[in-house]
Amino acid sequence: MMAAIQCAKSGYEVTLFEKNEKLGKKLFITGKGRCNITNACDVSDLFSQVVSNAKFLYSAFYGFTNEDTISFFEDLGLRVKVERGMRVFPQSDKSSDVIRVLQKECQNQKVVVQLNTRVTEIAAEEGKVRGVALAGGRFVEADRVILATGGVSYPSTGSTGEGHAMAEKLGHSVRALRPGLVGMTVKEDYPERLQGLTLKNVSVAITEKGGKAKFQELGELLFTHYGVSGPLILSASSLLGDRLGERELALHIDLKPALSREQLEKRVLRDFEERKNADIHNALGALLPKSMIPVMLAYAGISPERKVRETTREERKRLLEGMKDFTMTLTGLRGMDEAIITRGGVSVKEVDPATMESKLVKGLYFAGEILDLDALTGGFNLQIAWSTGYAAGQAE
Repeated sequence: MMAAIQCAKSGYEVTLFEKNEKLGKKLFITGKGRCNITNACDVSDLFSQVVSNAKFLYSAFYGFTNEDTISFFEDLGLRVKVERGMRVFPQSDKSSDVIRVLQKECQNQKVVVQLNTRVTEIAAEEGKVRGVALAGGRFVEADRVILATGGVSYPSTGSTGEGHAMAEKLGHSVRALRPGLVGMTVKEDYPERLQGLTLKNVSVAITEKGGKAKFQELGELLFTHYGVSGPLILSASSLLGDRLGERELALHIDLKPALSREQLEKRVLRDFEERKNADIHNALGALLPKSMIPVMLAYAGISPERKVRETTREERKRLLEGMKDFTMTLTGLRGMDEAIITRGGVSVKEVDPATMESKLVKGLYFAGEILDLDALTGGFNLQIAWSTGYAAGQAE
């Protein structure tokens, strides 16, 4: 929609072919249905959030910045707000409002939208685009074609990889498609016992066994039936996913990052002194979530029925270690059907970074997730979509 709007503003007659029954199905589910439009960080900070091929986006990000994105939507009548982490959302918290203003602008710019219309092939002759073939046999001539079919995550929204196949048929290389921003599986059974528990303001470090931290951040983590998820893990999955495919990694969780080991020990001793005649599982309620107490005691090798006054110094040490370094083994990523984004895609080496035009086929352009571009959570992946869509639509 962004590419179509910009093309129309440039004076082209534009037809948008959509194989779904409505526009914006993937957009509808972004941000848990709230649509995290972009991030209000400094423009220069966008690049540090891009995992793959950040340098390629230099022209696109500066050609249509995150500030431009906010202005674009506000000018269309969408009121926005900025939340934690500089995430920008529609004030209504409804992704449908984002889709609505885009659809209305398509109408205003006289973009012809053809729903339930699947493109089967992009035709090219002598290195130049001729048009597109549609399911049912119809052929539509075109001077320019912008391919914006997304990745392969959430296939129910229509992102099934057809665009990659069309690009390959025209000679483009497609880097291996793999899940990004997705949960991770764990060898131990602790997550299954903690399923549904969210830990906020914890510190997570991921290391190769016995090595330095490959990822370290403070934030939120969620335990699931298969392992771990939540914002911290989603980011780590994109940064370390390729490495995790080759070997197991260790996940270290510090449940009390604001306290040093010495401070935490004093806190535990104080709580234990106040409840010295209680069973130990009843004395940890102020320090740990209820569902985590039996798991932490098992991790530390302490019987939950043990009286607080009977605990040894060694047991307290193991308990402290568990709270400061609760360690599990990461074994892999969840599948593409659970991934928020697709990593990999059309090689950016074969695309002009200023215009998004193919270097192999004149008149063929790319926009969005079909390209080998991906970023962390926080509105950055949608900013890639807006910026590359704008660049493709504005190209002369």
